[in-house]
Amino acid sequence: MIKKFNDLQQLNTSAAQLFIQAANDAIAKKGNFTVALTGGSSPVGLYQLLAASPYREQVQWDQVYVFWGDERWVPLNDERSNARMAFETLLDHVPISRGHIFPMWADTVSPEEFARQYEQALKLHLGADGIFDLILLGMGADGHTASWFPHTAVVHEYDKWVVAYFLKAQEMHRITLTVPLINRAKQMVVITYGESKSDALYEVLEGARNPEKYPAQLLEPIAGEVIWIVDEAAAAKLSSLEKHQ
Repeated sequence: MIKKFNDLQQLNTSAAQLFIQAANDAIAKKGNFTVALTGGSSPVGLYQLLAASPYREQVQWDQVYVFWGDERWVPLNDERSNARMAFETLLDHVPISRGHIFPMWADTVSPEEFARQYEQALKLHLGADGIFDLILLGMGADGHTASWFPHTAVVHEYDKWVVAYFLKAQEMHRITLTVPLINRAKQMVVITYGESKSDALYEVLEGARNPEKYPAQLLEPIAGEVIWIVDEAAAAKLSSLEKHQ
């Protein structure tokens, strides 16, 4: 499904409402809400909305468990850290227990060992089925999502839940949830805006099947749903929104 908006304020408001609805539904049903956050610039406006009234008061934050969809392997105080951005824009401003927050970083182990530990933490909180209530995602102008970058081996990983690998193009390690785990989520929300994303959005949603080049094509929910929240600039090359409803 695609939801298209005229401006970022409308886009972020819709995303905030989806977040709150998912949280409230999950807490009412099972007593907790598990969410994987995304990084980059795309979710900043959403996080700022959720951190402020009236949205902040509409979530039972003490029942929320926060993970990440992917991360750069950098310390939490590094300006490139997705977790640092989330703390500064959202998590430091809501009454959530620090014990409910699971950043993708540790300074005592290798990235690969940490990925194994993170997977075990996920299994503890999600159970054997590994079903998130909500996973927030963005999409790059190259068609990547999470840390599924074009022409990387991670797009073929279907056994592990979490993988660490060295991304040569960025000269750094990345940690990411894998294709099968993300696709088991009850709901995925992909926030994509700006003219620079229009080519990739068209290729992902309407282009020929080529997940090696456009890994976001691998977002194929097993039993849940994926909602693309986009602005007019990003959606400019799509032939018809009706076909994506």
